[in-house]
Amino acid sequence: MKSSSLKSKALLWFGGIIFIIILLFSLSFRYILNNSINSNIKSSLDYQAKEILEEIKSSDYKDLKSKNIEFIVYKDKKLLYKSKNFPTKKLLNRKKSFYTFQNSKNDEAIDAIYILNDKNYKVIVYKSNIDNKIENLDDTLLVLVPLLLLVLLIVASKLIDRVLLPIKTLTKSAKNISIHNFQRKIDMPKASSEIIDLIDSFNTMIERIQEGVANLDRFNSDLSHELKTPLTVIRGKIEVALKKNREAKEYKEALESVLKQTMQLEAIINNLLLLSRYTKENIASTFRLCTFDTILLNCIEKFDSMLEEKNITLHIEPLEHIQSYSNQVLLEAIFNNLIDNAIKYSTKNSNIYISLYQKNGINFTIKDEGIGIAKEELSKITNRFYRVDKSRNKSIEGFGLGLAIVKNSIDLLGGEFKIESKLNSGTKIYIKFL
Repeated sequence: MKSSSLKSKALLWFGGIIFIIILLFSLSFRYILNNSINSNIKSSLDYQAKEILEEIKSSDYKDLKSKNIEFIVYKDKKLLYKSKNFPTKKLLNRKKSFYTFQNSKNDEAIDAIYILNDKNYKVIVYKSNIDNKIENLDDTLLVLVPLLLLVLLIVASKLIDRVLLPIKTLTKSAKNISIHNFQRKIDMPKASSEIIDLIDSFNTMIERIQEGVANLDRFNSDLSHELKTPLTVIRGKIEVALKKNREAKEYKEALESVLKQTMQLEAIINNLLLLSRYTKENIASTFRLCTFDTILLNCIEKFDSMLEEKNITLHIEPLEHIQSYSNQVLLEAIFNNLIDNAIKYSTKNSNIYISLYQKNGINFTIKDEGIGIAKEELSKITNRFYRVDKSRNKSIEGFGLGLAIVKNSIDLLGGEFKIESKLNSGTKIYIKFL
């Protein structure tokens, strides 16, 4: 299991580093303690050597035999005094002024020698069976270091388990994810932790996948639903035309009908693709500097013939020069669909009012004097393939995708959408790009 492997590596690294730290600390502590002990022994021997020298100089030999230390005194390189048990052969060849060495009879004790030179005097003091504290420390460290390392590894193991628990949960959740199961999310830890970012990213990824799958399912459903009718018509026309030989006029009528249905199919597919092309995650990367008034005027120009056909007067006021970063494709989709709807659902010899201006954002409004929308249908008007009272509007061509595209595009651009309408009194739509 990867988490176990990660834990093993972490414990291995932690154990190795802690062992090196403890070892270095132990060696440093031993070195410092050893120097401190030697310094204390040297100071003690120096004091006693000076005391002996003072008594020698004062010719006071009576207390020398009671000294709890072995010593020898030279004057002008001649032996002046030697204690009874001073190991002459063992120590006289020593050259250093102070050193210690292991006691030959007792492993837990050391012997020490100190040489004091004072003008023509030379005092050599020797003390044996000094308690070897370093030896005791070594024994303690041999037990304490492995025990301390073991305790730290156990504690580290418990801590790593707590750290890896969210990762294990994340792994388990990831394994349970399938194309039909995106419901499971990981709960956030109660305490703040660096792992929160990982869990939050995972949950955000799940939300994006849910949204993507939902969009794909909706796209498939919409596509199959809307393509069924024109494909059925096309197939019927072709089958009828092929049943028997017909005149050129009949073939032409059949081909015109097929062409019309094909154009409808193309329009439906393009609209559905537009709805599915952009997401909240990728829309910002498509933003470019856009001139809103120019884009609006270019869109209006496409509908000149439709306006003339119904003798509709278009009023554009105010129209301000506005530049801002946005997605031109979505802006054109918004303007085209709203203008197209306003014309289609307006009566002949009526008016349409359009305005584009800046005030706490970029504002666009369009108002017509058409058939309007019933109050109970306003909440459904932006649903895909929803058409208002189809029995009254069967003569008006459309797929029910226009306002769905508009609403989706405005949401992606971070805008606000508001619609006001009254049956038989027209419709007014407000859009604000923040």
